[in-house]
Order: sequence, then C-alpha cells, then structure tokens
Amino acid sequence: MTQRAPDPSPDGDFVHLHVHSEFSLLDGLSRIGEMTQRVAEQGMPALALTDHGSMYGVIPFYAAAKKAGIKPIIGIEAYVAPRGMTDREGKTDADYHHMILLAKDDIGYRNLLALTTAAHLDGYYYKPRIDKELLAKHAQGLIGTSACLGGEVLKRLGQGDEAGAARAADEYRSILGEGNFFIEVQEHGIDDQKRLHPQLVELAKRNRIPLVATNDTHYTSPDQYEAHDLLVCIQTASNLDTPGRMRFENNEFYLKPAADMRRLFRGELPEAMDNTLLIAEQCNVNLDFSGLRLPHFEVPDGETEGSWLRTACERGLLARYQAVNDEIRHRLDYELGIIDRMGYSAYFLIVADFIRFA
Repeated sequence: MTQRAPDPSPDGDFVHLHVHSEFSLLDGLSRIGEMTQRVAEQGMPALALTDHGSMYGVIPFYAAAKKAGIKPIIGIEAYVAPRGMTDREGKTDADYHHMILLAKDDIGYRNLLALTTAAHLDGYYYKPRIDKELLAKHAQGLIGTSACLGGEVLKRLGQGDEAGAARAADEYRSILGEGNFFIEVQEHGIDDQKRLHPQLVELAKRNRIPLVATNDTHYTSPDQYEAHDLLVCIQTASNLDTPGRMRFENNEFYLKPAADMRRLFRGELPEAMDNTLLIAEQCNVNLDFSGLRLPHFEVPDGETEGSWLRTACERGLLARYQAVNDEIRHRLDYELGIIDRMGYSAYFLIVADFIRFA
C-alpha cells in the first residue's frame, strides 16, 4: 500500500507536515524563527509550512530553516471550493474543504504560487479558494494530503457517506498522480477524530492510499495555549467567556517532539510515521536569492525600462518646477544613474503604475 521511508533512527524521527505560523493570520501563533529553532533542537530533519490559503511566510521560513540546519518544506493548506472556484452562492459555496499541498520541487513551488494567486484573484469567497479543475492544471510537482476534519474525505465520512469519501480520495489521487496523495491521520483527543479514525484507516487500506501522521500545529509549545486561545477570540470577535464560541478543544495543537508523535501511532500505524520522512525526502525546493525577480514591465517600442523611466521623470520635472536649472538636472541624472546601474528601473515604473491606478 505504501513505500516505506528508509531506516528511521532509534529515537523515532518524524517530520511535521501540517504547520501553521503567524502568517495564518489570527489562527497561527508560532513565529517562524521560534518554530525552526525548536525543530532543530529536537533533532528533526525537516519542517513544513502550510499556512491557510497563503504563502506570505515562505521566504522568511525558507531562510530561517536553512539557518537552523533543517530542510524547509514549502506548502499551503488550501481551501477547495465544493463546486467551482467562481461559484459564489450563499452558504453552499462557503463550505470549502481543506487540503494540504506540498511542493516536491521547483516546478511544484511555481504551481503553488499559481494556485494561491488564482485563489485570491479569481476564487475568493470568504476565503481564497481553488477547485479540482485548477488543481489538475497545476498538479505537477505537488504532494497532497487529506488534511483535518475540515478535509473532504473526513467531512464525507462524518456525514455517513463512505462511498463519497472514497470517491473524493480517489479523485485527489488521480489528480496528483499515484504515490502523491496521502490520507492524513491525527490524534488531538477530539471525539470526532477518534470516532472516524477506524473508518479513515480502513478507507485508506481498502483503496491502497498511503497514510501519513500529522499534528495540526498552531502554536509552538504547550505553554502558549492560552495566548493562542486569545488569538482565536480576536479572530471570531468573541470574549473568553462568550458562550459557544469557537475554541480549540484541548492543548494538543503544538510542535510535539518526535517521540511523542511516535507514541501516538507506534502500535497501530508505524508506516504513517515513516511516511513523514519519505515525504520530506521527496521535497527539495531550492530558492535562488541571487539577482532580481521583478515582473516584466511593458514599455513602448524603441524604449528600455531605463529610458522610459527617464521620460517619465522629465515630465515630472516640468510639472513640479517652474524652471529646471543645472542643479536640478544634475540631481536627476545622478539619481537615475544609480537606479539604472542597480537594475531597479522596472521597480520604479511598477510602483508608479500602482500609484497611478490608486
């Protein structure tokens, strides 16, 4: 049913693959540097970042993980629209499904960027959403998991629709390709998780879909539970004593040590633990910070970005000064010379375009 990761060490290696940081706004408390340092101190070889619907934290996370000596695994927890991502009809289309997506390589990383961009620009309805059609167009280089109780597979199981859950799992496997979709198992002491766990494991085995163990991490250490609870109150405009407010049921949503995670699943599902290492080995994104990564800015035929910036600045001089003397022109030539040598002419044109639009 599943490939086995090579030789986990005796102390029980494990990689956290379902992790929210401070960039899951008002939902994650963990700070990037704190997370990566804790994982390094615990001897784990890698750490994923899967913020809700966004990749705002990717660059600081990548840099911090490299500095801490662990492998950064770049991902998102996507919101999958129940119908199409352009459908926006009442609560029907607000009932999105969660799904973890991880980049295996640089192609996968670029596909994550494409998915999150489209989710915000084209699919936004309460949350930045994608759909299965868009995922299929950008599936290369990605690994997916079924996520938490908010994922489609567990949702359907919870509704008593075992056939629908199996169809959903098979559909995600077909989209991502054999070996690239995993059924996620979690143990947070939540009643619904415990109730549905046997069915979920049986579904995975019956359909020959590999399992992977995760801890839905929203804060770094157990002593941060109360601070995170306050964050949830801010998110939901509630007070601590508001009846029936949204809250995390217990203090289990932190970066648990590998040994603790292995104790949760060792007896029943050792392969689900080993598969965290297998996935980590497969994920190898390399971000190149050398050079500039500016969008292409269209300029008229016969112009360069530098010459077009100068033309715009010349117009600005005439608009701002009654008379353009040698001192003013010397200052303009000096500033434009630095901008052009540094390769930032396109940057200034782009910012100017934003300002004109605004």
